[in-house]
Amino acid sequence: MDPGAITLTLAMLIVIALAFDFINGFHDSANSIATVVSTGVLKPYQAVIWAAFFNVVAIALFELKVAATVGKGIVSPDIVDNYVIFGALIGAIAWDLLTWYYGIPSSSSHALIGGMLGATMAKAGTAPLLAPGIIKTSTFIVVSPLLGMLLAGLITVAVSWICRHRTQRVTDIWFRRLQLVSSALYSIGHGSNDAQKTMGIIWLLLISAKLTTADHLPDWVVVSCYVAIGLGTLFGGWRIVKTMGQRITKLKPVGGFAAETGGAISLFLASSFGIPVSTTHTITGAIIGVGSTRRVRAVHWGVAGNVVVAWVLTIPASALIAAAAWWLGRHLF
Repeated sequence: MDPGAITLTLAMLIVIALAFDFINGFHDSANSIATVVSTGVLKPYQAVIWAAFFNVVAIALFELKVAATVGKGIVSPDIVDNYVIFGALIGAIAWDLLTWYYGIPSSSSHALIGGMLGATMAKAGTAPLLAPGIIKTSTFIVVSPLLGMLLAGLITVAVSWICRHRTQRVTDIWFRRLQLVSSALYSIGHGSNDAQKTMGIIWLLLISAKLTTADHLPDWVVVSCYVAIGLGTLFGGWRIVKTMGQRITKLKPVGGFAAETGGAISLFLASSFGIPVSTTHTITGAIIGVGSTRRVRAVHWGVAGNVVVAWVLTIPASALIAAAAWWLGRHLF
């Protein structure tokens, strides 16, 4: 392959990676805006502008630890080539679009991880898989929604106790304002964790092409990934908003504040420790936590169960699609 073709292929894969980042924001925008829209604090178009802005604000607040985990901690960079990256991205994008179409709040993060695993195993079996990073990521499939649930539940109980002598009307007025803060914090957490996953993929691609080192992530990658996820959020995945905002449990401003704050704290902790978690899992767990503090029957467990089934299927389904895309790429390009 001549140098011009290599450059063209690399550019195409970077564009596909940024397209995934855009779709990630598009698919996951419901996570950031569903609570603030469903409680009536912001209109949908206001909410996506608010969330997109704070997605990008995260660029100034977090180190690139999640990008390092995705770029160097899931599969060995030595085995990665253009076909592996192509397969991983197609697997993740296809699963994201499929679940978006059916309004299922699945995890873009785990779709990407599944895509990386599927394409890598299609090429070289299980030997290049890095157990520590995979175990850490897999563990937080369970931990992140439980942590979001616990924190949101505790915040709901604390707020209920603090506001026990205030009328419902006064409480709602205050928490409609506070939801602007909590939704901004959640959007920062979303941007900090999810944008970095695409950075990790592009970093891995650049390392495999020997255009950068494992110690240096170019600034243009960081900026472009944050902008791409912000634009995706701005365009909004409306099909998922209703599922997240009202079908799991009915939310009022206090509940929306608690869910967003619990989710934001969970994401801040994960990003600080370099753990690529699912923002979808986290906010869903937080919403369930809010509903559970009222009564168990306040949560629509059938809807929650369908969401969990999608979570379980995400990694294997995206891995299978990625393996097929790797094989197709090898034979077509």
